[in-house]
Amino acid sequence: MDSYSYLCRGQVFANAQTGNILLFGVSLSTGDFASALRYLFPVLAFAFGIAAAELARQHFNNTKHIHWHQIVLATEAAFLIVVAFLPQDINLLANSLISFACGAQVQSFRQINGSRIATTMCIGNLRAATQAFCDYGFTKNKRAIEEGFLYFGIIGIFIIGAIIGNFCVSLWQEKAIIISSILLLIGCLSMLISRADDL
Repeated sequence: MDSYSYLCRGQVFANAQTGNILLFGVSLSTGDFASALRYLFPVLAFAFGIAAAELARQHFNNTKHIHWHQIVLATEAAFLIVVAFLPQDINLLANSLISFACGAQVQSFRQINGSRIATTMCIGNLRAATQAFCDYGFTKNKRAIEEGFLYFGIIGIFIIGAIIGNFCVSLWQEKAIIISSILLLIGCLSMLISRADDL
């Protein structure tokens, strides 16, 4: 999603809100208030996405047939399908919708195999991977080295995602984001199947 928003929607980050906040400040300092808004709105949308995911968790946490994570994934996928059909002259809305989806995701999916992870950004994973390898160096704890490789594996998947994103944007331009929607819907469906198996 980040490669899409950056390459196809005016060099704005969908996930890396630190970058948007930095560019917002730089735009303010140069008096370029139109660009400042271009970076501010995705940051606000990301925050609203976090809040929306938390509301979904509070409201749907005890539902029997569908998990609140599935509602979040389906909502993300729907937003991204809308984005695919938005023209370039409303990139502000497109980037805000993508950032909303990313905020919802970062709030909803925070662990893999008991390890805290960031699903939409790398800096926390890089810190955790480096710390895990340092811990292994001091303690020889096998769990630490496993965590280190897990975090570096996630970072590797980010890189693969950027490569695929660039390739898809070059082929399909604005419609490339539909690939992300498909992946999210596959995740939603797999959760639905595993939940049905548990019942």
